[in-house]
Amino acid sequence: MDEMRKILPAVSVAIVRGDTVLLVKRARQPSQGFYAFPGGKVEAGETLEQAAQRELLEETGLQAHNYRALREIHIDGRSDGHPVDYLLTVFGATYAGGEPVA
Repeated sequence: MDEMRKILPAVSVAIVRGDTVLLVKRARQPSQGFYAFPGGKVEAGETLEQAAQRELLEETGLQAHNYRALREIHIDGRSDGHPVDYLLTVFGATYAGGEPVA
């Protein structure tokens, strides 16, 4: 019998600027060490879009506008030994300013 696992909301943001796609190297689980769109967990009281805006700014120093949800992906945390699963909403957005920070 499958166990019921807690599912947490998470977001990521796909930004294309000219012919460049922004990726970050994941510092923590899940997917530590992999390249991905910037993103993370949704904090209490945030909408998904607010979380996407915050995560983009925190991780990259960039701002964007015209956020649109592109896809939802269920991430099974067991593959990384994580105690929870995530429901990841991937947003597309248009670059609006700032320079990437390392």
